[in-house]
This record gives sequence, structure tokens and C-alpha cells, in this order.
Amino acid sequence: MSESEHRMIEILRVLAKQDKPTGSKLIADELKEKGFNLGERAVRYHMQILDEKGYTEKKGYSGRVITDLGREKLEKGLIYDQVDFIYSKFEEMIYLTDFLYMEQKGNVVVNTSTIYNEESINIMKEIFESGLSVSPYVNINEDKKTGEIEVTTICGTTIDGVLLNEGIATQPQYGGLLKIENSQPVNFTEIISYKKTSVTPLDAFANSNLTSVLDVITKGSGIIPANFRLIPGIAKDKTLNIIHNLDKIGIGGVIGISEEGKDLLGLPVPDGMVGIAIIGGITPFCAIKELGEEIDIKIAEEIRNFNTLKPITSKIYSPLTAPSIEKQPKLPFLLSKSWNLIQQVDFNAQKQKGNIVANVSYVNRNNLDEALEIMEDAYNSNPKYINPYYKLIDHPKDDNMIGIATICSLSIDGILIKNGIMSNPKYSGLLELSEPPLFIDLISYNGTTLDPHKIFLSKNMTSITSDDHPSKILASVKEIPYITRDQAVELLNMLDNIGFSIYKIGKPRELVYNSKVDNYNFGVITGGGLNSIGAIREKGINIEVKAIETLLPFEEMNRL
Repeated sequence: MSESEHRMIEILRVLAKQDKPTGSKLIADELKEKGFNLGERAVRYHMQILDEKGYTEKKGYSGRVITDLGREKLEKGLIYDQVDFIYSKFEEMIYLTDFLYMEQKGNVVVNTSTIYNEESINIMKEIFESGLSVSPYVNINEDKKTGEIEVTTICGTTIDGVLLNEGIATQPQYGGLLKIENSQPVNFTEIISYKKTSVTPLDAFANSNLTSVLDVITKGSGIIPANFRLIPGIAKDKTLNIIHNLDKIGIGGVIGISEEGKDLLGLPVPDGMVGIAIIGGITPFCAIKELGEEIDIKIAEEIRNFNTLKPITSKIYSPLTAPSIEKQPKLPFLLSKSWNLIQQVDFNAQKQKGNIVANVSYVNRNNLDEALEIMEDAYNSNPKYINPYYKLIDHPKDDNMIGIATICSLSIDGILIKNGIMSNPKYSGLLELSEPPLFIDLISYNGTTLDPHKIFLSKNMTSITSDDHPSKILASVKEIPYITRDQAVELLNMLDNIGFSIYKIGKPRELVYNSKVDNYNFGVITGGGLNSIGAIREKGINIEVKAIETLLPFEEMNRL
């Protein structure tokens, strides 16, 4: 992407934040704060281009507004930058928090979510009473015409902002899922790094299939969303005092604070630092999702004055005890868990024999014929993007279930490495088959413990079988040293002819489908091994999705 395009994306970002037409002077001032030295004249020039493309619209002498097409461009047009933007957005929210907690005045960071059933308000109140929230302070605004109810709640990032105002630098590290047993926090089971994703970590986990907030409330055991950050060890006592004072005015949610340099809930804490775990501000909304209610959750989207929020309840009890002090196994990132499987791939492309890495997902035997038919239809409709190979495998425990094994894209890394070509799995993403195709979400393999493709499937983000609009499919980005390019291209073309899903072989420094690799490398885009499984899910068949499960001989696989 050129520098000019980058500037236009930043102009769109400025306009997207405004709720009224905005002139070139304000835009130039905003851009200057972001490090873009662009005068009003240059801004007007770029705005004319944006008008011509339909991304902005002029409103008389008042200025311009962003259009729906412009918002769509903003979401998709700079996805490699969005991976960095998520973290910078949280830094911006932290900086803009000016809440004076002793006076209960100033701005806090909020999550604004939309619910569509008035009964959800009563459910939500019970969740807040349970204490599984950052704060009972909310703002509820109902649109009588549409029936939509906007609910604003305080985000845990507010605590980071308060600490920064007191001279304590926090470092947001991960958003994840926290296991609770007998009302005691035990360990994080899944995490995503804030610095290596285009998807806000807790948004990735805000799914009824992943959380069990209601079980924590009713049974004392389950899974809740939580965040993890670090502070300098020397600031621990001051931080504890601030957290105590915040708790007294109704802003809390702190689950645990580590000793200096001691692991907390299975996550490492470097020497000289202290770890802090805080309950996810979206926890009450996850509970509503678990009940099957429709809800649109937006995380850390804006700053709101604390005075606009009121307690939804005064009855609050804390269901959680102090965290377990037992040392938990360290939580390995996905790529760390995968390297041993990659290392064992010994597929020979000339002989078309040898082991590949396979995903194994499980479906009821009664639905098997229909599932295979859906897979075949998906492949025939788009053979370039769907891998045709599969193998049926017995379930290890349940005779009523049967496994459908598909080729995992990490097999391609193993094949390249076996042939002396270093291949590094960089990102797992959601690819929109526009013209040209573009990634609309990316999560680093080395920044998550859960396969991103499982996340995209669990949130119903794919549209593999849809004909109404550009399909959204699962794809991966691999990074390969440029010096090996000739040999790699020859081998990749051979794999493509066999049926492995090779979508695109990039050039050095090229943004491949809007994804970025390091200098002196080139990117390769490959298909996700779960695309055919995603097609089954889209057709309403219940299938237990598994990823990166085992090794299988390629020659034993069937072809659709």
C-alpha cells in the first residue's frame, strides 16, 4: 500500500470518529497528532479522491462525512496495519481516561453493546449482582422505534487509565478465558496477545460455545473472559491502594495480583514485574449470549463521562475467592504446540506419499452422508479454494460419532522444511474473495493458544457456501526467505497441482492479499484445512471442530 493510500485510510479513521461533518483543518490537526505532517491543502486533495471513490461525501461548507462504503474500506483496506492498531487503540483509550476516582469525575472507557429483548435487562441485572463484572455502573438507552436497547458498561481498561494518571505504566498483554473451579480462579485456558491480532482478544472469545459464565454463578465452576496486564514491581503497593479505593466506589473486577516475578494463573510474569488479572468487562453480555439471546458486543469502543452512568444494582456479592497459588503449567502458543507435528511431516510430492498434518472434526454418523455431500458441493463450486481430500476416522470413545479428517495448512510448512526450505506460519485469517481477495481479519499463530480458524468458525464469520455476496473463507499466511524462492515456487506449484490449496505466491515486500511479511521474505497464501468443515456448519449440521490434531498418511485419504 502506497503512502498516499495510507494517508487516506487515516483520514477515513478521523472521519469515522466524528458524529458530524468535519473540515480539513480539524482533520489536518488530528493527523498531525498521529505523526502525519499533512497541511489543509493536502488534506483537501486527498478528500477529493475519497469523494470520487465514494468513501466520503461533502456536506456543503460544513465538511465531509464518511460513507458506508468508506467504513467498509476502513475495515478491510489496511488489515496488516489493523494488527498493530488494536493495541494502539487500547493505548489511546488508556491515555484519554481522565477519571478522578476520589471525586468520581471524568471520563472512563466503556463497552457499548446492543440487546434486542427487554427481558435481557433483568438477566443482566442478576449477572451484575453476582459480582462478575468490572462495575455495576451502566447506561441503558432504548430506541422505542426499533426495539434496540443500547447498554453501556465500564471496561477494565479504565483501571489502566486510572493507574497511568497516577504515574503507573501498565502493559496490556493478553485477553483470554479463565477457568474457575469451586469459586476459585485456577488458570487461563486460552489467550490471544493484544499485539498480534486484528480481532480484539475478548471479542474473539465472546461466544456461547467458549464461555460458561452462568455455570460459575450457579455451580461455582466454569469459564469466564479475563484480561492480563503487567506493571513494574516497585509500583505494586501504590497500585493495591488505588485498586482498593476504586473498589469502594464500584469499579473493580480485579481477580488476582501476583508477587513480583511470580507466574499468575498459568501466565508468566518477568522479573521485576507484577501480573494483574481483571475480569472481562463483557462478562455479563457473555452470560446473555449463553442463554441464546441476540446481542451485539462492542469492546472498548469509546470514552464516556462517568456521570452518564448509574448503578444497575446495589446488591453485589463476590462469588470468587483468591486465585490458586499452585503453579500451573505454562500455556504454550499455538505455533509452539504445532512445531513438533510440522517436524514429522514427510510427504513426498513426487510419489504423493507420506505423512501430513490433519484436522479431525466429529459428526454424528447419521449426518455423515449429508456432510460429505455438502463438502463435495463446496469443492465443486470453488475448487481453487477448497481442499478436496478427507479421511473418515472412528471416534475414540463414541460409536455414534465419526471423524472427518482434512489436510491442515501446516502440512505445507512441513513439506517445504523437509525439502530444505524454511517456512514460518505467520498468520491465520479470514479471507474475503473480493476482486482482488483481501484478508479482513488476521491473528498471529505465535500470538494465540487457540487455532484462529476455530475462532472464526465459532463466531459464524465464514460464508463458504453463500452465493449472495463475496465468500469469506479460511486462509493462512506463510513467510519464506526470498533466497529460496525459485525452489519454493517449483514445489508449491507441484503441491497446487496435487490439490493442496495454494492461493497466491507473493513477491518480496508485496502485500499479499493485504497481509504483510518481514523484509527479505515473500508471502504465500494457503487455504485453511477447515473450509470444508465450515461448509458443513453453515448448512446447520452439528460438527465438533478440531484443528491440528494428528499425522495421517496422505495416500490413505479419499478425494471428493
